[in-house]
Amino acid sequence: MKPTTRVMLGLAFGAVIGLMLAWSDTSLATKVAATVQPIGKLWLNALQMTVVPLVLSLVIIGVTTASDTASSGRTARRALLVFVILLSFGSFFTALAAPALLSLVPRDPALAQALSGPTEAAAAVAASTSWSSALTAIIPSNAIAAAAQSAMLPLVVFALFFGFALTRIEKPRRDLVVDFFQAIADAMIVIVRWVLWAAPVGVFALVLAVCAQSGLSMVSALGVYILLQCVLYLAVTVMMLPVAVYWGGEGIRKFAAAILPAQVVAASTQSSLASLPAMLEIAQRRLGYSPQVTALVLPMAVSLFRINSPVQYVSAAAFIAWAYGIDLSAAQLATGAALAVIISCGAVGLPGQVSYMATNLPVTQAMGLPIAPLGLLLAVDTIPDVFATVGNVTADLAATSVVATQSGKERPSD
Repeated sequence: MKPTTRVMLGLAFGAVIGLMLAWSDTSLATKVAATVQPIGKLWLNALQMTVVPLVLSLVIIGVTTASDTASSGRTARRALLVFVILLSFGSFFTALAAPALLSLVPRDPALAQALSGPTEAAAAVAASTSWSSALTAIIPSNAIAAAAQSAMLPLVVFALFFGFALTRIEKPRRDLVVDFFQAIADAMIVIVRWVLWAAPVGVFALVLAVCAQSGLSMVSALGVYILLQCVLYLAVTVMMLPVAVYWGGEGIRKFAAAILPAQVVAASTQSSLASLPAMLEIAQRRLGYSPQVTALVLPMAVSLFRINSPVQYVSAAAFIAWAYGIDLSAAQLATGAALAVIISCGAVGLPGQVSYMATNLPVTQAMGLPIAPLGLLLAVDTIPDVFATVGNVTADLAATSVVATQSGKERPSD
């Protein structure tokens, strides 16, 4: 049985049993929820303990990898710039759109209480900070203390400085340090996989506890989350068409018709890598891009660029804030959006469920929000993932059109 299927079964059984308890005996439901809730929190703690070393390692590796890629030529540097701009657009668009969309949906006030209790909810509300406090907290005075406190944004800033500094030292020494952090990242991924093996039990406990206390509120909230993600993924996918038209010089009908086979492959496989052969064929034969450009840019895009990754991170955090009744400040949204772009660049190669917790958790923490609901959101992430992959493939081809057009303009002068 596939891991995703096992997690979905744990979610289904937990929801059914929790709802039955809520409907039949409220006092018994409360007792059962109090009994199983520590199991779910224990599972979340096991996932959380890997985040700091994993994120630190991934950002350092990502910076050095991007630097090595950029040094390979002008086309590679242009592609990296296009990737960062599009990722930033998707991230900040989500920071504005997700809270606005969620504000249109009525929320059950009992949902926050059922998720983790009043203490954590109150702490999350108190985490809202002013612009001055957020600004001064960006650069850590003590990187080790930032790591110990799970202060993700200062930790990531330190990792960026460290990664860029590595690119300025001798290659043999740099390779030693990068290999060291790669080994740490690999070891953390192994631990996460061990913990995710127990995901059906952890998700079962979390869902049972929440549904036993909130009834159908949690089930409907998960439906809201799935719909939110699907809408945002589709919106970003559609927005990639104007990018190809205005900056890539493509006709909208021609481009939309040409990329359709790659989108079909993406929807059926839920894998950008599996869609790469179709994207290469489309870019060269249907769209007429230079093989020299497509052979470099598209593999780079699959390795370094997923437009919907920051969309997922920011929308998940916005959903958690909505579930707890927290009004996110501009500083929190900006922090989450910026961090989502950085995290997405370093975590593209992570597999499935490992990627979800390793990337969503730092963004949620940096925005001062509770992480308890992430275990529940992990269980239903497979459903909107189809739309995310289609959007990623569309963005890959749109970015390639921009790079190919700009490279073509420079070719006569070269």
